[in-house]
Amino acid sequence: MSDTWVRRALVAVVFGVSVLAAAPAAASGLASGAATTAGVRAAERVAERVAERVAERVPTAAGERVVLVGIPGLMWSDVTPAGTPNLWRLAGESALGSLSVRAVRKDTCPYDAWLTVSAGVRSAVGGACGMAPTPKADGEGAVVPEFSWLWEVREQDAAGTLGQALHAAGRTTMAVGPGAALALADREGRVDLYAPSPAEVTQWSRGDVVAVEIPDLISPYVSGDRMSEVPESLSDDARRAAARAADAKLGSFLPQLGPATVLVAGLSDHGSVPHLRTAMLRGPDSGTSSGAAWALGARSTHRDDMVIVPDLTATILARTGVAAPPVVVGVPVETHAADGTLDERVEALRAADVAGQTIRDATGVFFTSLAMLQVVFYVTAFLLLRRRDGLPAVRAAAVALASIPVSTYLVNLTPWARTAQPAVTLFASIAAIAAALTVVALAGPWRRGVLGPLTVIAAATAAVLLGDLLTGTPLQLNSLMGYTGVVGARYYGLGNIPFALLATAVLLVTTAAADRLVRAGRKALAVALVTALGAFAMLLDGWPGVGSDFGGVIAFVPGIAVTALIVAGKRVSIVKLGAFCAGGGVLVMAIAYLDYLRPPASQTHLGRFVGQVADGTFLPVISRKLGAMLSTLLSPNLMPVVLAAFAFLVFALLRPGAASAGVLPIAFERAPMLKAGLLGALVSGLVGMLVNDSGAAVLSMALALAVPLVLSAGIRALQHGEPVPAAAGSPGTPPSPAPA
Repeated sequence: MSDTWVRRALVAVVFGVSVLAAAPAAASGLASGAATTAGVRAAERVAERVAERVAERVPTAAGERVVLVGIPGLMWSDVTPAGTPNLWRLAGESALGSLSVRAVRKDTCPYDAWLTVSAGVRSAVGGACGMAPTPKADGEGAVVPEFSWLWEVREQDAAGTLGQALHAAGRTTMAVGPGAALALADREGRVDLYAPSPAEVTQWSRGDVVAVEIPDLISPYVSGDRMSEVPESLSDDARRAAARAADAKLGSFLPQLGPATVLVAGLSDHGSVPHLRTAMLRGPDSGTSSGAAWALGARSTHRDDMVIVPDLTATILARTGVAAPPVVVGVPVETHAADGTLDERVEALRAADVAGQTIRDATGVFFTSLAMLQVVFYVTAFLLLRRRDGLPAVRAAAVALASIPVSTYLVNLTPWARTAQPAVTLFASIAAIAAALTVVALAGPWRRGVLGPLTVIAAATAAVLLGDLLTGTPLQLNSLMGYTGVVGARYYGLGNIPFALLATAVLLVTTAAADRLVRAGRKALAVALVTALGAFAMLLDGWPGVGSDFGGVIAFVPGIAVTALIVAGKRVSIVKLGAFCAGGGVLVMAIAYLDYLRPPASQTHLGRFVGQVADGTFLPVISRKLGAMLSTLLSPNLMPVVLAAFAFLVFALLRPGAASAGVLPIAFERAPMLKAGLLGALVSGLVGMLVNDSGAAVLSMALALAVPLVLSAGIRALQHGEPVPAAAGSPGTPPSPAPA
């Protein structure tokens, strides 16, 4: 794929975003040629930047010696010029990044981490988890005791993948420390050369691949065979002393390594709370010779400054010229030019861990608060609307509530994680942004239209999420409605909650524009608009390396189809709905198959799933996702939103006079296409709930955005009180959408 083709494709995509963002103005007749020209120029600038990010990079030449130095528990906050001078000096010579150590459990012990390096895939030993077992001496080498137990009892069928591949290629393995021996052991649990500690190694050049365990920082947190179950069991002084001891041990052998690529990895957690850990690479392409600043990333995370533990396995194999076995899910790490001084780069990596920690700790509070706000809003709206009292306040509250989701992404444009009180700053900033969006939606020239504020909030949500997809999803990372590297469930692309918001926003904003077109007698153009912009967003959602969302495509297709059919005045049946869902499944498998045809190192989880289907190992994946989906049906943070919104919506439609002063029927009367957008969004949300492991979260977020916005439109229609304009070419009332 050429850079020119990529740039042209991205220009078209970004231009589509500018068109979508301009939908409110277009619907009000305010769009201008100047805005379009500016959108194209902005698209070209963004496309050039994104094309640079997606360009393929060629790994370093094969045949290097590689040294992996594992310092379990090491974080960037431990690395300082005075406290850890050797690590600081090495950082100045290396490409730097964050290491997401998530394996299977929410916190990763050293045993699990070293086993993951060995397997090349996330692994866990099960039961109590602490340090790796001490190997038994065997000549100059050693054998990890009971290694077959990992296969037979713990079903860790990939254990020994790294060591076996190295031995098959004739590479000599040297392990220093029990964890290092576990990482480099072959299928028999054997390493060629072994030493219990760096002080006992006399000749470092004997190993083609060397792994070194420095346990000084993690040992104080492990008692017997169990890692500490509290977040932090050491005092600040004790932790600094442990970091100094680890640094001194590194400094004792680092000058003796000779020509080699050196990987330093924080490898594991040190307590019950996961963190991002330290990752460094000093090698031919790490900037050592030029003095330039470099960042360390990987295509597994699609981040320039973040890698995962299986990437270490793939990197060792790639740099020693050994082909990675199919079981290895990691990819070789890549170095990227970076900006800033060493202090600035390390501070940015520390802030990334703070951001991930804050989001992880605040997510439960946020969703609980959001659920309570939703329930209180619907109850209050029910009581006030029955008396037709406080309509402006209910409308403002509805718009404000719908502004919260997009505010959780926009807040990442601010440096909240670098403040003294990041959690307080985060929530305060989200509230301020939501308030500002509410003012814009209710005070702009579009406020007089029934669909004006709805279109503004929906267009803002869609434009932010589409723009985020085009720029590598910097806003979804470390977002309350996104994901974090600390948790390690997803590192890039469109998450399940953002999918629900994107699908809902796109369908609402396109039907708002379609409503004006239908009134002007241009129904065919309205249908084309809904279909084209819906398909555009859906392809970005599912495309590998952009949205990489498997279930989202399946759910997006029926939502778009239902909306387009209703706008066209056609009926929607259960048979058609089932066919649309099947079509979504066929489409996403086609996209996944195209991803599968790429080289393994370039595949996303979509392509790997096709491989699992081909070899028959996909059933555990389906089972795990189904179990996760079913568990969300009992979530106290999600189901109240679903139940409250659905109860209000159904009651307001069946008993409009008693429940909502007739605001929803009058909204659909004055903006007939609005019902198409609402029904399409609900279809996508419901199907998305069934096919995604986030389950109820998908439907709850679709309802949380759609219902308040539709309600605000109904209140505005009730306040208007003007006659309903007739559609062009018709002497009577405007056309109503076909029943669904």
